[in-house]
Amino acid sequence: STGQAEVTTAGNLPAQYLIHAVGPRWLDGERNEPQLLCDAYSNAIMKANHVGVKTISFPNISTGVYGFPRQLAAEIAIGTILSILPQYDCVEEVFFVCRDDENYLIYKEILSNINDPKIKIQIE
Repeated sequence: STGQAEVTTAGNLPAQYLIHAVGPRWLDGERNEPQLLCDAYSNAIMKANHVGVKTISFPNISTGVYGFPRQLAAEIAIGTILSILPQYDCVEEVFFVCRDDENYLIYKEILSNINDPKIKIQIE
């Protein structure tokens, strides 16, 4: 359900696990969407730590067809990771994988003000 995360095997992908984090659809911002997005990231990190994952990559959850405003989604994603990561000892690296220039530039701008070597961005 929305805001939750589940772990599965990765099949033929070059990873040990897939963590499926379910982000919210953006309706009007008044239906708990920001908290649900925060929950999706938090629960994914919790599950990753539980199964011993050292590196985790996230797409820009909910910013595609779900219509979440990109700037707000990036602020929530990065803020959530920064606040929750110190609570877990297993996860050593977090990648935000951006599939377009707009998201990449948003993440790059936010992360330029943050000095945390565990958090990285890349564009594909």
